[in-house]
Amino acid sequence: MTTIKQHLDNASDILAHHSLSPRLDAEVLLAFVLGKNRSYLRTWDDKQLELKSLELFAELVEKRREGVPIAYLTGQREFWSRDFKVSPAVLIPRPETELLIELCLDSLSSSQKYAVLDLGTGSGAIAITLAAERPLVEMTALDKSFDALEIAKDNAVRHNCQHIEFVLSDWLSALSTDVTFDFILSNPPYIAQDDVHLSQGDVRFEPMSALVAEDNGLGDIKRIANDAKKHLRPGGQLWFEHGYNQAQETQEILKALNYKNIKTYFDLSDQPRVTMGFI
Repeated sequence: MTTIKQHLDNASDILAHHSLSPRLDAEVLLAFVLGKNRSYLRTWDDKQLELKSLELFAELVEKRREGVPIAYLTGQREFWSRDFKVSPAVLIPRPETELLIELCLDSLSSSQKYAVLDLGTGSGAIAITLAAERPLVEMTALDKSFDALEIAKDNAVRHNCQHIEFVLSDWLSALSTDVTFDFILSNPPYIAQDDVHLSQGDVRFEPMSALVAEDNGLGDIKRIANDAKKHLRPGGQLWFEHGYNQAQETQEILKALNYKNIKTYFDLSDQPRVTMGFI
């Protein structure tokens, strides 16, 4: 009979040419199968596994070898120290997006009420994080995907944020003109249709509608920036996450629409990642 350590060693060898972190992937998958944390695997590395666990582990390792993201195999991803349910219906939350959260939290006083709109909410990670960190916020989250909204609603219940209003909408099209907000923020699709990265890594398995935009990746940013003006209160703010090479073009889009005090912020990799403007 083989032990946990031997199964992990074998899985790591299988994934060696298919992952940048084969050992970590193997440990995450086995911990998921066993319902344990990774420290358990090291403490009990000589423990033998039941056949049912071995079969499931082997199945997950094979899917990972084929390139399926770890988050889709385990059904969850950590974001801002919270675990979020994910599925192939939603984009996997990324560390870069935590910059958008950090900047918005700096602008949202914990003692003041705001109306905030999250466009293209996906798993709900942005909306739920802001609502959890700033309980006075009146949060609305939109997505055009019914399946994505179901995932987001489940995550809202998981994190006790049931006060978020979820709306099925293609960007702002479902909102009446009298609905306005202090902040509108979005991590929209911003990858160009011919970008070579779409055929590499995890993005091969993620929903293209959450990744790709027309007009060299700027189509949705242009549409949101234009339509948001009708739904921002005086002094309201629009925040975007965008590609590392889209800061100047995003600024120009906002300037052409008469947004003011436009600024771009850099992520931990020193890449321009978030741009905002005032109405």
